Amino acid sequence: MTCGKPTEPCLCLLNRRMEELMSQQPAHVSAHATSSRSSLLSLLRRLHFYIGLFIAPFIFVAALTGTLYVVTPQLENAFYHHQLFTTSTGIDQPLSAQVARAGEFIGSNMKIAAVRPAPHQGETTRVMFYRDDLAPSETRAVFIDPKTLEVRGELTAYGTSGILPLRTWLDYLHRNLLLGDVGRHYSELAASWLWVAALGGAVLWASRRRVRRITSDKQPTRAQRLGRFRHWHSTLGLLLLLGLVFFSATGLTWSRWAGDNISLMRSHFGWMTPVVNTSLQPAMAMDMPMDEHAEHHGHSRMMHGGKSIAVNPLNFDTVLRAARDAGIDAAKLEIRPAYRADKAWTVSETDRSWPTQVDSVAVDPRNNTVIDKVKFAQYGLLAKLTRWGVDAHMGVLFGVANQLVLALFGLGLCLMIAFGYRMWWLRRPQQGQISPLDTLIGCWQLLAPGSRLLLLVLTILVAVSLPLMGISLLILLAIDRWRWRQSMK
Repeated sequence: MTCGKPTEPCLCLLNRRMEELMSQQPAHVSAHATSSRSSLLSLLRRLHFYIGLFIAPFIFVAALTGTLYVVTPQLENAFYHHQLFTTSTGIDQPLSAQVARAGEFIGSNMKIAAVRPAPHQGETTRVMFYRDDLAPSETRAVFIDPKTLEVRGELTAYGTSGILPLRTWLDYLHRNLLLGDVGRHYSELAASWLWVAALGGAVLWASRRRVRRITSDKQPTRAQRLGRFRHWHSTLGLLLLLGLVFFSATGLTWSRWAGDNISLMRSHFGWMTPVVNTSLQPAMAMDMPMDEHAEHHGHSRMMHGGKSIAVNPLNFDTVLRAARDAGIDAAKLEIRPAYRADKAWTVSETDRSWPTQVDSVAVDPRNNTVIDKVKFAQYGLLAKLTRWGVDAHMGVLFGVANQLVLALFGLGLCLMIAFGYRMWWLRRPQQGQISPLDTLIGCWQLLAPGSRLLLLVLTILVAVSLPLMGISLLILLAIDRWRWRQSMK
């Protein structure tokens, strides 16, 4: 049987309908996936914009001041050359004699915080004293020529790194803008958002189609200028990506609120850095963690309980000898006396360069017996990574090479932020051209319910872990809501 002409149109319509039914479900799924992905990208793009507009100034200041800090060790050596170096020749005097000379100079009523013997030929010994008029992180350092016992001067030193007034000022500027504890919030805010901005920018770059480069002898248009700045902004961001995440993570460990949460997590999982036990009464021994950030905030000068005893300068000779016999062989080391009869002295290596030398021992000054020793080789992997991360962040792990890399990253980040602001200026919307969907709230409303829930849970977890990020996010949402209401008028 053959089909006549009247039936052919029906068959064609039937075939076309079947094709539509076969392709309907996949097309719907594909459109839904594309819409969900587009909404997430829009939300990320808007968040990236807000970080760049409102948080980037804090990141810029942190990057610039951090760069100044890491490039000034050589300048500090030159600036304080008289105190740090000597041209005397001959045999070194006993360490006890150097300590006694420093005590005579500064006053017998001053308590010794620590002593750093001259590490190399031509350098001075540093005897550091507590003073009530100094911050908890600071000591008054007296510099002694180890050969002639000449007092080369006195300066305020900061932290276990022993930085002097020039770099101390830069350190405070980087940490808190010279505003004290209140100012620390700025650096924590910058570190909290830096990793989000870096990773978010990488995702946005990967999701954007390659734009064809336009070459012309004519004056570049606004869109072309915007494209060029976006290209350089994105290129710098990709080149600096790993470093930015690293600086964010290590910077957060110094922060007040997020840093406390990180310390609690490390303590809970047993990831803390070990420290020597200084108790001379085993029953009262306590497992105290080491602070890797003592470079920035020094040691506490508080003495809890126990009877205070005097320190005999002669003990510095015998304690140092016992520590050397126990394997403390680094040139750079620090001796910290104990002012309680139930506490031992500590001798610690302070060479943070590569290879890292941070072994320490506790010595009983009564009989010069080593009662405990902690070697860097015994550190757990996370403790080693933390030590290396902190030292690399400060530019001391690999010496000058470390300083140059940090300077390039810091200046590159500042330049990238400048490009971002130029992009914002070129594409700023004119009055009355703001779309309600061009807001965080508008993008959020376009997400699927499941995506909203997952994103909400992740946001709450991060906000609890990084409190300043959570508070600033609420402020950004308030600004966004105001902007959304303005766009609806």
